[in-house]
Amino acid sequence: MNASANLVNRLWRLCALLRKDGITYMQYITELTYLLFLKMASEQKDESRIPEQYRWHALKGASEIEVLQRYRQALIDLGDGEKVKDRSVVAIFQNASTIVREPANLRKLIDAIDGLHWFSDERDAFGDAYEGLLQKMAEETKRGAGQYFTPRALIEVMVRLMKPQPGEVIQDPAAGTGGFLIAANSRMKADTDDYFELSPKQQAFQLSQALRGIENVPDTFRLLLMNLHLHAIDPDNLDLADTLSPAGSRPQYKNAGLILTNPPFGPAGGPPTRDDLSITDRVSSYQLPFVEHCIRALRLGGRAAVVVPDNVLFDDGRGKTLRQRLMNWCNLHTILRLPTGIFYAQGVKTNVLFFTRADEEAPMEDATREVWIYDARSGAPSYGKTNPFKASDLEDFATAFGDDPNGASTRIDWGEEGRFRRFTREEIAARGDNLDITWLKDTSTEAEDGLETPEDIAAAIEGHLKTALEEIAALVAELDSDSGTLAEAAE
Repeated sequence: MNASANLVNRLWRLCALLRKDGITYMQYITELTYLLFLKMASEQKDESRIPEQYRWHALKGASEIEVLQRYRQALIDLGDGEKVKDRSVVAIFQNASTIVREPANLRKLIDAIDGLHWFSDERDAFGDAYEGLLQKMAEETKRGAGQYFTPRALIEVMVRLMKPQPGEVIQDPAAGTGGFLIAANSRMKADTDDYFELSPKQQAFQLSQALRGIENVPDTFRLLLMNLHLHAIDPDNLDLADTLSPAGSRPQYKNAGLILTNPPFGPAGGPPTRDDLSITDRVSSYQLPFVEHCIRALRLGGRAAVVVPDNVLFDDGRGKTLRQRLMNWCNLHTILRLPTGIFYAQGVKTNVLFFTRADEEAPMEDATREVWIYDARSGAPSYGKTNPFKASDLEDFATAFGDDPNGASTRIDWGEEGRFRRFTREEIAARGDNLDITWLKDTSTEAEDGLETPEDIAAAIEGHLKTALEEIAALVAELDSDSGTLAEAAE
């Protein structure tokens, strides 16, 4: 077992201390985040940002009677910008509170974390271990976990195919816990000897400006900041904000060279409030406005890989208008139809859109000449806790995709019995620009018959019901919006 996996298992076992008190997995990971930050600062000799009474040695040395009160006060003060000047510390501890009720349990957590072998290889692997904890949390909490957690296996494949390059701005407008940004950074570091092959100016850009993202959920943003901190990534270009608000149109979120993202699905809290989302400004769902954001946020020649639910491929109305804009302004060269069950919500059917913004001075008419579709869903096995999704499950797709991140590699149509097909722009137009194209028997529903655990089966039922309700809600909202537009026109 490698150092990272060993750390994950040991830290996860600590969860039993708190689970007996009814603590959720999300609360547990959040609690670990606070304690691990203080411990890491101590090990890295970087405690100058933390008031002395709240540093690790002070917590460790506090009596069992005093330790819980001291810890509670630390969480309050470390999140107070008047008492702590370091922005990243305040952001991690903003509105923090502990769910530990028993001083003895807190003492056990502190002692267990302090007993880890921080000066061995495990310390160097800690960023990966934290990623592993986030994955364990998603596996154990199917309800809602898929909102912000993209399977690392899928991230690995998307990043490998998109080939992030030093010197370009890389953006995730739905950053979640930072999986895409961290994976892109790791790949670029591996390609450049940890950036040592770059000039000092290039290194400075990579370390402080290259990676940018937005996350809208405060608790998830906290995990995101901690994850970046453990991977030595500067958090200054990460914002706690709503991409579909005016914050998403700020200059730092324009002219991206690469966008990697898995936007949230389902209805939003309300329609976008950005003036520049001209197609989806009245749509009460997340997925369509996020796709429009990606189109507009790319620089000319920039590329994107975006996870979307099936309805983005076939919705009429503004959905159709958005697909036409996508194919006119961008080369939508590849669509990957993903298996069900890989997002810890079995009923969700998803795809990855791979596209490149046209590089002419003005938007090009029909930048998309052909779309290649890979069907990894039909005939796929049941994925769940007993059969986790792996990067190797998409190896045939990666080979078919080719080495060019813009989809320009030589490709072969596998025919009606194969998984990889080519469709011309004319063929798509004849379908009313509907991109929900299938030719193999879709056995994804039958595949759920192979689910074994009660948790997977319950998640499948819940996923189907939730998807249906969200589609109905989005349809009603759009009909209401269209009715309002017609009424205004009549006046």
